[in-house]
Amino acid sequence: MSTRPGKLFVVGTPIGNLSDLSRRAGEVLAAVDVIAAEDTRITRRVLDHLGISGKLVSYREETEHRLSQKLVADLLDGKGVALVSDAGTPCISDPGYRLVKAASEAGIEVVTIPGPSAVVALLSVSGLPTDRFAFEGFPPVRSGQRRAFLQSLRGSSRTVVFYESPRRVIGLLDDLSDVLSNPPVAVGRELTKMHEEVLRGTAREVAEQLRAQGTRGEFVVAVYIEAAAAHALTGDALAEEVRRLLEEGLHVRDIALRLKAQGVSRREVYAAARLTDEAE
Repeated sequence: MSTRPGKLFVVGTPIGNLSDLSRRAGEVLAAVDVIAAEDTRITRRVLDHLGISGKLVSYREETEHRLSQKLVADLLDGKGVALVSDAGTPCISDPGYRLVKAASEAGIEVVTIPGPSAVVALLSVSGLPTDRFAFEGFPPVRSGQRRAFLQSLRGSSRTVVFYESPRRVIGLLDDLSDVLSNPPVAVGRELTKMHEEVLRGTAREVAEQLRAQGTRGEFVVAVYIEAAAAHALTGDALAEEVRRLLEEGLHVRDIALRLKAQGVSRREVYAAARLTDEAE
């Protein structure tokens, strides 16, 4: 048994093009004793490319708690462990943070081996402001919940990045158009792969492009959300927004909280809600 603990390496792997694997990442994967992979079948392709055999253990969200304890024990026994995800940088909307937390709490050195990230890859070519940005992972699946979530982002004055499935990406763009007044977006499809494509324009324009050409592949969506304008919603526009939110099942007090970011007062929301009731 070693008297010194091993190191945990958090290793970025390609999001599509194997040539994007760094030399340092390859050296670490070859040197460690254990490679904890989200999907061993996918990671096996990377290891085959490097001529590395063995070492793989499955590390999935469902078994993360139990396996974290086992891997920390290995690290304390002096073994070197590499953590990788299906693609890109581990712990970014992928399992792994529990292992990093447990290892650091046990006094084990955690080392980052930087590599590709679909979030940063799209931001770098989006043409959208990147001085402030946020990553929100996958948005809610159901349109009503998604629209409510997008509404909560109004006025945030930053670029927001999402992952989305090919089945729902058009729905997301439609909701972005409706809820956020057709904002500018950049949609990355199959980034770094043979059929890589980045579509830029308004949410409505890009949605129409995807309707025409189909939605095969993996998608990343970036949208620039402007700062809130004081009293941006007034008159008929305010009444229509309040009516829509009421139909989605929100209580008037919740609508008032949500529209406060746009400079709409509680009194104005309640007045618009009363007009909606009278009209019905």
